[in-house]
Amino acid sequence: MHEYEHTQPGTFMRAMTGLWVVIFVVGSVVMLALGGQEVAGAVIPGIVMLAVFTAIIVALFHSLTVRISRSDIAISFGVGLIRKRFPIGDIRSVRIARNRWYNGWGIRMIRGGWLYNVSGFDAIEIQLKNERKYRIGTDQPKKLLAAVESALAGPS
Repeated sequence: MHEYEHTQPGTFMRAMTGLWVVIFVVGSVVMLALGGQEVAGAVIPGIVMLAVFTAIIVALFHSLTVRISRSDIAISFGVGLIRKRFPIGDIRSVRIARNRWYNGWGIRMIRGGWLYNVSGFDAIEIQLKNERKYRIGTDQPKKLLAAVESALAGPS
């Protein structure tokens, strides 16, 4: 049973991918129109490879789901192939944090630890008993903090 579960969409990543696709398609059409059949033979395989690569990235990182149970915090990106677990017993402290714009999105090493984020700048920061720090991006920082604190407090 999950005490908390929330999926945050990767809004910025989705928007930028959509914009990139539009620009790439328009550019490809212009190149094909100006270059004819010779350019088409060289351009189409590249277009297909980039489309497949983009689809894979979007599938892997289109959202971030956080699930909290009495035993652990589990996070997963997109379709769930990329995931991480934090046993509740390993957590020393938790707090709300605000990421800087240059911390970016995705999975990143940041000062003092790791960041898992798909959109926005709000996060919770978990410090483990082994001194490692992890930030989990969220659009519900207060709810997520309360859920982690509740799990840390144990059964009520």
